[in-house]
Amino acid sequence: MNNYRPAMGLTPAVKAILIINVLIFLFVNFMGSRGGMDYVRVLGLHLPQSDYFHWYQYFTHMFTHEGLSHMFFNMFAVFMFGRILESVWGTKRFVFYYLVTGLGAAVLHSLVSWYGYYHVQEQFVAFQNAPDPGLLAEFIRSQYGSINVGVPVANATYAIDAQKFIDAWLADPNMSGAADVANDMYRGVMRQMLNVTTIGASGAVFGILLAFGMLFPNTELFLMFIPIPIKAKYFVILYGAVELFLGLQNSAGDNVAHFAHLGGMLFGFFLILYWRKHSRRFY
Repeated sequence: MNNYRPAMGLTPAVKAILIINVLIFLFVNFMGSRGGMDYVRVLGLHLPQSDYFHWYQYFTHMFTHEGLSHMFFNMFAVFMFGRILESVWGTKRFVFYYLVTGLGAAVLHSLVSWYGYYHVQEQFVAFQNAPDPGLLAEFIRSQYGSINVGVPVANATYAIDAQKFIDAWLADPNMSGAADVANDMYRGVMRQMLNVTTIGASGAVFGILLAFGMLFPNTELFLMFIPIPIKAKYFVILYGAVELFLGLQNSAGDNVAHFAHLGGMLFGFFLILYWRKHSRRFY
């Protein structure tokens, strides 16, 4: 299984995936918000508790990209590795694998996001029981990091204004209406967490990378950011470890869905094990 003959052209499912992603990319970018409709929000994944959530988003999010580089690198990986897997497995099994890993990525991402939202709810209850500017300062730091370094551009003004309010409250512990303003800050962050839109094929792409590493573990890959060839199995392990580390770090301003990537790999891993156990030939 270490040797393979790569597909010279596009395989049927890979071709369809590329076309669908490009068409949706063009649609959401050229249509924009015409008619008062935010198509990225409509197609992107939200938590079930969000007012923007629809069940079909578990499928549509994995075919939706807004940034060109995001789409290009995802589709490049599908082209490079997906056509090999489809040539080995066949179209039906490859499509099933692609959808399962994409859905698995969405499920794990939703669970982790829900846990983060639940944790903020607990912090909010603790603050309401004992309003304190120190608790608010710790909360703002956990969400936005340093006020001066690493704050995303979109949130920089809000974070700085929040710090100014906290400083004023610390200077005057009896400030009138301070607790109400702080409560609104907590609610704003929770509302933002609830309505975050997740898009992209990255979960399914990481599933594809995992499958390639399992089927062709000793195949040497030449990567732009690694100056020496690296075997596929080590590349997958390294990539997975990096994603786990970054996901656990949960750094302020990091808008990458690391656990979605891990979800794609995890569901792909167990699906391949299942096929190996229940089929004479799992492909």
